[in-house]
Amino acid sequence: MSSSPAGPSAAGKVYLLGAGPGAADLITVRGARLLAQADVVLHDALVTAEMLALCPQAEKIAVGKRSGQRSVAQTLINEQLVACARRYRIVVRLKGGDPMIFGRADEELRALEAEGIAVEVVPGVTTALAAAAETKQPLTKRGVARSVAFFTSSTAPGHPEESTLPNCDTLIQYMGGKEAVDTAGKLLAQGHPRSLPVIAVENCSRPNVRVLRMTLGELEQGLAHCSGPVLVMIGEAMAERRPASPEME
Repeated sequence: MSSSPAGPSAAGKVYLLGAGPGAADLITVRGARLLAQADVVLHDALVTAEMLALCPQAEKIAVGKRSGQRSVAQTLINEQLVACARRYRIVVRLKGGDPMIFGRADEELRALEAEGIAVEVVPGVTTALAAAAETKQPLTKRGVARSVAFFTSSTAPGHPEESTLPNCDTLIQYMGGKEAVDTAGKLLAQGHPRSLPVIAVENCSRPNVRVLRMTLGELEQGLAHCSGPVLVMIGEAMAERRPASPEME
């Protein structure tokens, strides 16, 4: 493997790069170009082998965090980013989805900026948009939904979980599989009808993708049968679309 040392006096540059929802061909052209130039790539657990094949020349370091599994602490990831920037010229921190949406980007930006290391954010397709495309279900709809909220039940250590959920027409819960029962219970307690449409998308954009259509009342029973990453979309805009009938001649 060939690497490009940053040199003793100058640090390299770090790119916080969005890998997209999973499929390798959903990464941006700019993102793929950076992977092909990278000296080292620190990647999440959900980044696929097909995506890593775009950077065969780079050293690869797994730093992913997955719910319920042993993972690398964020402070250690920050330290690794700084160390890599002092050793290599082009450092890519490859994150699933988009770095700026539930990607811990703030912590990594702060750590790099504190050391005077140049950093750039390269956006990716966030899972919510990929799930909308996968299901052909727009998140907004004229006369039905004009506001969308992304949320997660995961909180930082020492921060209590919110007892209420966002007040929007369409709700998108990231990492929503294990939280399905709690989420449904809160929404029902807030007065939402049990018939409210829900779509759960497991393994979005991947060959083993699953789309589950249900109601809020059914979501309250949980999604225990889902083992992969799950995104949950809730709202009247999630009502199944019926194909328009061809006009009669």
